Amino acid sequence: MVGKKSGKALLREEGLERTDNNLDLTIWPQVNMINQKNYYTEFLKRDDQFLAYRSQNEEARSRMVREARDKDRALAQSSRVGEDGVAEMADDTAAEEAAVAMGSQEAFGSKLIVIHVGSQNLRIGLGTDALPKTVPMVIARKWQKNESEEDGGEPKPKRFKIDGEVPDEPEKWFGEDFASQYATMCSELRVRMRNNKRRVLPNSKELVVNYNRRTPPETISEHNDPHRIDWTELPRNPQEAPDFFTGQAALRLPEQSNPRYKLFWPIRNGWFNEKDYLNKNQLYHDISRIFEETFKTQLGITKRKDLANYNCVFVIPDLYERTYVTTMLDILIRDLGLGKVCFQQESLAATFGAGYSISCIVDIGAQKTSVCCVDEGLCLEDSRVNIKFGGADVTETFIKMMLYDHFPYSDMNLKRRYDFLLAEELKIKFCTMIESDVTVQTYEFHLRAAGQDTRKYYFKTYDQPMLAPMGFFKPSIYDHSQKLDSRRKLIPRSVDLYDGSPNDPMSAAQVSVIENVVGKPAAENGTIAEPPSVPQVTSTPSRQQPFSLLSRLNDIEVTPRSSVAGSPGPEGTPNPDRDTPAGGDADKPSIFFDPVLEKTKIAEERDKTLPIIPLDTAIMTSISQGARGDERKMRDFFGGIMLIGGGSKTVGLNLFLEERLRELKPGFQKEILIGPPPRDLDPQVLIWKGGSVFGKLSSSGNDSWISQKEYDYLGHRLLVNKCMFPW
Repeated sequence: MVGKKSGKALLREEGLERTDNNLDLTIWPQVNMINQKNYYTEFLKRDDQFLAYRSQNEEARSRMVREARDKDRALAQSSRVGEDGVAEMADDTAAEEAAVAMGSQEAFGSKLIVIHVGSQNLRIGLGTDALPKTVPMVIARKWQKNESEEDGGEPKPKRFKIDGEVPDEPEKWFGEDFASQYATMCSELRVRMRNNKRRVLPNSKELVVNYNRRTPPETISEHNDPHRIDWTELPRNPQEAPDFFTGQAALRLPEQSNPRYKLFWPIRNGWFNEKDYLNKNQLYHDISRIFEETFKTQLGITKRKDLANYNCVFVIPDLYERTYVTTMLDILIRDLGLGKVCFQQESLAATFGAGYSISCIVDIGAQKTSVCCVDEGLCLEDSRVNIKFGGADVTETFIKMMLYDHFPYSDMNLKRRYDFLLAEELKIKFCTMIESDVTVQTYEFHLRAAGQDTRKYYFKTYDQPMLAPMGFFKPSIYDHSQKLDSRRKLIPRSVDLYDGSPNDPMSAAQVSVIENVVGKPAAENGTIAEPPSVPQVTSTPSRQQPFSLLSRLNDIEVTPRSSVAGSPGPEGTPNPDRDTPAGGDADKPSIFFDPVLEKTKIAEERDKTLPIIPLDTAIMTSISQGARGDERKMRDFFGGIMLIGGGSKTVGLNLFLEERLRELKPGFQKEILIGPPPRDLDPQVLIWKGGSVFGKLSSSGNDSWISQKEYDYLGHRLLVNKCMFPW
């Protein structure tokens, strides 16, 4: 009969048949639904059905055809040689083939660009370069005021004011908290030196303070200064001045230039700098502009259309943010038009550059420090640690300690460009971690500013050069008050495409660091209290443990995630967002929870927490998570610790760190060994060198290249198939 309904349809209309597949309704929101679309077909079940793999095979096939044609052409040309020169022809052919192979590799390296971006410096070069070019990662733009004139001319380090004025005594400039921590570190160092049979003079501090207080500077006219600085010149007409400067030219702009220029650093603390920008498009544009100008000035690539013939290896942090990677990929391919791009993690690139197969990489940069264990060409995911202090914190703290002890140049302001360069020079020259160097010593420096005569200062130091880098092991002495300012103001965190949950990678070691910081109250000036030397997890049955969102991360990951697009439940199914358990109280926590909401809360809590932990504790946490209880691997990691980065160049840091680690791990006294990079390589450029080695590998064995055509089709979804690390 036409139009007659079946019995099952009538039952469904009356609500008498179950449509929940006999599921327990109390756990229904946690069940994964099966996507039955194309379930019985071959759709997307073979590699050749993916564009990323198919294009790679097509390139390999076309390469084989091209090589075969070149070989046939060479044989055709060589066949013209007479029979008398058959032997010479064979030898010449072998030599030509070797030359062609070497020339092709050399040509491939000449078309390879390796980029390593840091918070303070950009290291860039071609694959054929022995060492990279180092360029400050900064751009200066026309502005109403320069950076030292903004915020009411507040200097850096910030001076505390009493009744609206800065006190005359330098001991009161930085607050009581800094003064007490500084005094504590001085006394601890004195005790340590006495225990090591070092001679300690009782009045060393008084000698330094009295000398610095009464020593005036000498004035040297500019034409008598053999090392005067060539400042960036501007046209007399302000209307003709360029809109921007990049790199070293930006740092050499006079403070009182007409028109004014302001410095912008796009990367701060390993993150995008959201504090100094009003919108993210301007931030991305500045990064693109710095890259483009560096290509022109350092690599000689003056035309943008020529970039399509170049491949690029871009080095990213071990514990990266997805938004950072996708944004850099878009800038390199869409904005600059590079032919191919591939990504490599910093620690893995360091092992490529050093030639190590297993190691624990400790990268101390300008504003962040990362620790990661590498084993057989893979960064162990759970061992990645990223903490937010570095060489710039040492510079600022060293200047604060010197000012506290009546530094003769009391007007030091790190917001001024020439003062910033001077402070970096003083840190590099004088900071040390060798106890025998902790004596009263006299030094000198020259202060050079645009439009002013050179001033020569004499000053004395005692323990300040060693106490400043010792902040790596007592980071509360550093100022962390502004490192989280404007976090997530412009750039939201990356979320899953299907359920909207945060999907930035996280490691067990980093979670342990954050949990230790969350349990510590922040000081009034924004510094973080000291975590315990070794992370420990204890449980007291008689005391209720405090609730922590971070501690629920593992529970959520174990629970299967429900399908957002699943079939709706029958009428009467409990709704966790609306209902409470039967007989329960609305004020009490429900047994139902949304995994997406829980992950979002954890990510928000993580964004509000600055990961700060002593360097030796960070290394211990990373190795413990990387070894996973395997004592053999732990011994290998302890024996292969390698310090890299600009902050690791402090004299005596490796020996001091070895001693600290042996105190924490007495059972590994013989195994703990910290060595510099091999072959006398500069630790600052080792990561770049490894990226260059990786990029010059045979393209047939490297399937991580992303081409323009593939990116136009699939966008950043290609990263799932192209990255050599889990995406």
